[in-house]
Amino acid sequence: MNNSGQDRDNDITLRILDEISQESSITQRTLSSNLNIALGLVNTYIKRLAKKGYIKISKGPMNRVKYALTRKGFTHRVSLTYNYMQSSINYFKHARKRIDNVYAQMIHAGVRNILIWGDGEVAELSYVSMRGLPLNLVGIVDGTSHDRDFFGHTIFSFDDVPGLNYDAILIASFDKEEMQRINDLGIDGQKVYSL
Repeated sequence: MNNSGQDRDNDITLRILDEISQESSITQRTLSSNLNIALGLVNTYIKRLAKKGYIKISKGPMNRVKYALTRKGFTHRVSLTYNYMQSSINYFKHARKRIDNVYAQMIHAGVRNILIWGDGEVAELSYVSMRGLPLNLVGIVDGTSHDRDFFGHTIFSFDDVPGLNYDAILIASFDKEEMQRINDLGIDGQKVYSL
């Protein structure tokens, strides 16, 4: 299993252990719904967790199944939580480094006024990372309306971009589809910087 497959496996395991620790009489159907995974997959994970000794399965009244986290399961849950947090920290460190490198390229190219494309966590990190740099944020571009703001900055729709005055766009996403959307809008590729 590759790292991303192992990460997904650990993520599902952690989420199941978390759910069970919060509600021992949770059904597999509820787990399936809460975790947005197939019922059969939940059943497979439950069996695997029981076999490894991480959970204990018992019958309750009216044949209701109850799950209990064992001491070994609690320890495993703590370990998975730690690994998840470490992975998240590494992800954001890596993203921050990429953002800093792109900003250095922009400054070297004489860019002053930028748009950040996207309004998720990477956009927030991009915004925080530009503080103290000789860059001016014109606004955020997202497919939504102007009803919201982003740290006091306007969120523009895709259709607004041609009428805006900017030197560069930072794609604050690791989603390759965003570059296609920019191409579809006819935006000059020379002004686009991606992470």
